[in-house]
Amino acid sequence: MSNTDLRGRTALVTGASLGIGRAAALALGKAGAKVGVNYRSNADKAEEVARAIREAGSDAITLPGDVADQSQVESMVAGVTKRWGKLDIAVSNAAYSDRERFFEADMAGFRRTVDVTMWGAFYLMRAATQQMIKQGGGGAIVIVSSPHAFIPAPRAMAYNMSKAAIEHAARTAAIEVAEYRVRINVIQPGWTDTPGERKFANEETLKTAGAKIPLGRLGTPEEIAEGILFLCDPKHDYMTGASLLIDGGISLPWWANRGSAAPG
Repeated sequence: MSNTDLRGRTALVTGASLGIGRAAALALGKAGAKVGVNYRSNADKAEEVARAIREAGSDAITLPGDVADQSQVESMVAGVTKRWGKLDIAVSNAAYSDRERFFEADMAGFRRTVDVTMWGAFYLMRAATQQMIKQGGGGAIVIVSSPHAFIPAPRAMAYNMSKAAIEHAARTAAIEVAEYRVRINVIQPGWTDTPGERKFANEETLKTAGAKIPLGRLGTPEEIAEGILFLCDPKHDYMTGASLLIDGGISLPWWANRGSAAPG
């Protein structure tokens, strides 16, 4: 259990009704932060998260909105600051992905993936940074990326390029806002057992595929949330522009698994 103390701090997590976003919102709330729980279509699930945070002794509000819409992201930030007077932590988690070969892809889905996964992260990073600079005192922004940022996984071009883009954007932003003590870091979750993954695979498929990962299983949202909490913790305020990889070894060379010899 983490000993992170975020009492007195406020946070906003996008895509927080399910999966990694849900786990992150709960972890922040249990550490004492007041949390804005963003959702697009799962209002009941978002309210469950907010209720759990309140039951843990902190406070939470739900914030509907599509991160692909800049004005809606700005409204989310405004909602947190209206409720609690400031924004100290922002976690860009919301993402979307269709799985098709790029030359056969439905372009509406391709563009939606980029709009949510790339532009959504940028909009939150921008709006949160503006608020943090305005209020003074710095802040912590975490961008949820993926090993897809550097592994060209087939049938996921829009997602791959979006994750690569937001990582470079985050590092660029980290340089530009360091003087304001706003820290911007990236977390790279590997294959994690979330509702988003179950859009593409059933229980048996995920179990079989997970067994092939070097550590023998998929990750859990709670494990990724611990990494997010680490990056938000004021004890680690010398970290900015960093990438934290939590992937069970999936990004290691394939021959690292099962003791096979390297090719060549």
